Amino acid sequence: METLAILGGRPVRDKYLTYGRQAINEEDINSVVEVLKGDYLTTGPKVKEFEDAVAKYVNAKYAVAVCNGTAALHMACYAAGIKEGDEVIVSSLTFAASANCVLYCGGTPVFAEINKVTYNIDIEDIKRKITERTKAIIAVDYTGQPVNIDEIKEIAKEYNLIFIEDGAHSLGAEYKGIKVGTQADMTMFSFHPVKPITTGEGGIITTNNKEYYDRMLLFRSHGITRDYELMKENQGKWYYEQIDLGYNYRITDLQCALGISQIKKLDSFIARRRYIANIYNEAFSDLEEIVTPKEADFSNSGWHIYVIKLNNQKISCTRKEFFDAMIRENIGVNVHYMPVYLHPYYEKLGYKKGQCKEAEKLYDSIITLPLFPAMTDKDIEDVIKAVFKICNYYKSK
Repeated sequence: METLAILGGRPVRDKYLTYGRQAINEEDINSVVEVLKGDYLTTGPKVKEFEDAVAKYVNAKYAVAVCNGTAALHMACYAAGIKEGDEVIVSSLTFAASANCVLYCGGTPVFAEINKVTYNIDIEDIKRKITERTKAIIAVDYTGQPVNIDEIKEIAKEYNLIFIEDGAHSLGAEYKGIKVGTQADMTMFSFHPVKPITTGEGGIITTNNKEYYDRMLLFRSHGITRDYELMKENQGKWYYEQIDLGYNYRITDLQCALGISQIKKLDSFIARRRYIANIYNEAFSDLEEIVTPKEADFSNSGWHIYVIKLNNQKISCTRKEFFDAMIRENIGVNVHYMPVYLHPYYEKLGYKKGQCKEAEKLYDSIITLPLFPAMTDKDIEDVIKAVFKICNYYKSK
C-alpha cells in the first residue's frame, strides 16, 4: 500500500492542480486589447453585443448583463417585485448569493431540502414550504445539472409564483434537449473564472418577459432612464431622470469583449467537461468508498463541478481527512456547499440547524474534484490515482 503524502509519502504529482480554472487563449486576449484601444471601456457597444450573443445561444428574447452573478440575482428579485413580507423558497445546498439576493430586497428566504439522488432542490419540499406569503422560487442547477423545470413550473403556475432559475453552474446544460435559459421566468448565469465561460466577474439574466427586461435595465444603472416615454419631461439629448432606486451594477466593455470571445468556445468547453466527467464516472464505478454523482433522465449536465460523496460505511476517514490528504497529493479539491442557513449570519437571523437534514448530511461527506476544460489527460489520471490511493489507505477493514 502506498504511503499517503500527508504521512510522508511521495505525492501523485509535483505541481499543484487547482479544482477549477479559466481557459483563456490569444483570441480572448486580443478581443480585450481591441477594446482597450477603442473609445469605450465601460458601458459601450460590447455590452449589448454580449447580451445578444448569450440570448441567441439559449434562444431567449432578452438578456441583461451585470457586474457579477450576485448582482444578477438581486436584479431578478427586484424585477420579480420581492419586498418586505414576501417569502422566497430557495435551494439550501448552494452559495450564499442564492439567498442573499432575497434579503437585499427585504424578503425572507425559506430553505428547501435536497433531492437525495441529484442533490437539486426537492420538489415535494417546495410544495410543503409554500405559504400565503410565498412570492417566488429560486432553484439552483447544482453542479450544472438542471432542476426538474417542468415540475417547478407547474407549482409556480398553480400558486402564482415567479420561477427564478439560478443557472450559475449550467450555461450550456440541457433540460429535455433544450438549453437552459428560457424555461424559467428568469434565469441567471455567472461568468466567474471557474464557470462555463468567464468575463472575469460578471452575470446575466435571460428572460422572455419584456416587463422584467425593462425593469432590469433600469435597475442596473441607478434607476436612471433617458426614455422620454418614462420621464416627466424631456429637456434635450443630455437629459435623464432617476425614476427608481437602482444600483450601479453595470458590466464593462472589457468584460463583455472577453465574454463574446469565450461564448464562441462554450460548446467545446462543455464537451470537454462531459468527457472528463465520463472518465471519472467510469474510473470510480466500482470504488465502494465513494458515491459518484447521478444524473436525472431529463438532464444533460454542463458539469460545472464534479462532486463525490464519501461512503461512510466503507471508508474510515472523515471528509476533512480525505480533503487534507488530497491537497497533500497536490490535487486541489473544494467543498460545494455548506447549507446557507448554517452560516453565522443566518443563525443571527434565526435560522437553525436541522431544517434540511438531507442537505446537512450530504454536506458532511462531499468533496469537489478538479474539473475544467484545460485539464490534460495526465491531470485527469492524477486525480483518479489520488482518489484510489486515499480510498485504499482508508478502506474500512
